[in-house]
Amino acid sequence: MKILELFQSGNHRHLSAEDVYKLLLQEDLDIGLATVYRVLTQFEQAGLLARQHFETGKSVFELNEGEHHDHLVCVQCGKVVEFFDEEIERRQKMIAKDRGFELHDHALSLYGSCTKTDCENRRK
Repeated sequence: MKILELFQSGNHRHLSAEDVYKLLLQEDLDIGLATVYRVLTQFEQAGLLARQHFETGKSVFELNEGEHHDHLVCVQCGKVVEFFDEEIERRQKMIAKDRGFELHDHALSLYGSCTKTDCENRRK
């Protein structure tokens, strides 16, 4: 349950299996990386966590809170920021309708680079 608590704490919204493993090691918990993968997969199958596959090359997990949102992903440091924009949602539905589609679901991930000066991986 400690793994689920990491996500519920609010300090970490998007974590890879490796991130979870490192955080647990920092808390002096004796757990293997394979166990972390197995537990994350079980939580995903149970609907507690959702897995996101970003183009940064590794999957990250987030709490499955049932509310739709989109993502901004930094291609340099991997930071993920959630957002919801009603105008984007409306336009996507209109685009689908105009092309003869009924939109059931979508996933939108925008890729860019952090511009915040405190990002340790930001290009100089």
